[in-house]
Amino acid sequence: MFCGKVKEFLSQKGVQFIEREVTKDRDALNELKKMGIMTTPVTVINGEKVIGYDIERLEQLLGK
Repeated sequence: MFCGKVKEFLSQKGVQFIEREVTKDRDALNELKKMGIMTTPVTVINGEKVIGYDIERLEQLLGK
């Protein structure tokens, strides 16, 4: 549910992104585990992690 919201937000802002489906991509899941994160969505912008649908933080990191 929130993954779709983040994708919609990024698309509306004209931000290109790479979507990784942790339920289908074991490497993506392992990367999350290494970060100590066990929830989605996770958006990484310039090394900064945004967990969940945190529009204020996304806008802050994107400068939009």
